[in-house]
Amino acid sequence: MTSPRGRFALVFTIALAALVAVAAISMAVGSFPVPVRDVVGVLWAAITAGDAGVPDNVRAIVLQVRGPRVAAALAVGAALACAGAAYQNLFRNPLVAPDILGVSAGCALGAVAGIFMGLPIAAIQGLAFAGGIAAVSLVLAIGAWVRGHDRVLTLVLTGVVVGSLFGAGIAFAKYVADPYNQLPAITFWLLGSFSGVLPRDLVLALPLIAAALVPLVLLRWRVNLLSLPDDEARALGVDVARIRMFVIAAATLATSAGVAIAGIVGWVGLVVPHAARLMVGADFSRVLPMSAVLGGAFLLLVDTLCRTIARTELPPGVLTALIGTPVFIWLLAATYRRAG
Repeated sequence: MTSPRGRFALVFTIALAALVAVAAISMAVGSFPVPVRDVVGVLWAAITAGDAGVPDNVRAIVLQVRGPRVAAALAVGAALACAGAAYQNLFRNPLVAPDILGVSAGCALGAVAGIFMGLPIAAIQGLAFAGGIAAVSLVLAIGAWVRGHDRVLTLVLTGVVVGSLFGAGIAFAKYVADPYNQLPAITFWLLGSFSGVLPRDLVLALPLIAAALVPLVLLRWRVNLLSLPDDEARALGVDVARIRMFVIAAATLATSAGVAIAGIVGWVGLVVPHAARLMVGADFSRVLPMSAVLGGAFLLLVDTLCRTIARTELPPGVLTALIGTPVFIWLLAATYRRAG
């Protein structure tokens, strides 16, 4: 019988190979198809500073058009999935998503405010990122002021309230926005999209996502203990309050950076961690890397379908909901059958 470590290595290797295959296909397909061998040649030439032997337009499509989009989808998918896995472990609730503390609503309100003021895209992304950080900071401040007996429940309830407040701000901005220019832009951003991602966006977002995921990797063993009652975790030598703040800060940073460049994309942080746990078990040290790989592959696959299955590009948030709903129901059924 395969050991848990051997099973994880096998499953993770298969998932990583699937991610590479999805990335190669995503680079190749589109309104201007590019053979996979040319995609590989262009990427290898870019790494080694060599000559791929392909026309300049093919090189431009791979490196300047599809390359940033693929990288963004992979990074945002991994960030949302890892944030979802961390929050589900932290709050001991499998129905928790990365926006549980209002980060998505904060990002949305920041972006909507930037669109309403007619700011350039870089400023809109900056406001979206700042809005996500501000929303979670407000939740933590209110939670510290309330000082409820159940710290986790207090944070969840406060997150729901703050998210509702920011949602009201978004609704008001949509109501007073110019229906011919501002309102379509607001609606488009709220549905999410990778079509406008540029290399400079990745230069800003990727380091933030990496900086957020590193603490989760370093704290993976302690995060495991947060799934226990607080008293039991403290008895095992874990500073529960401190680790909880580190996890919330890291998950918020990852989610804010992802949402800032891609808009709101739901279901990734909810569905993917369930799939990861079904494949490798509940150990967070294994769920985290598995969630990163599955999240990146899932969102990249969704984005590829969004731009290829119809003449008009679909928002990824719509397709993730259409795919995520039946997949989530199936994962729940599979989980309960295994538990039974």
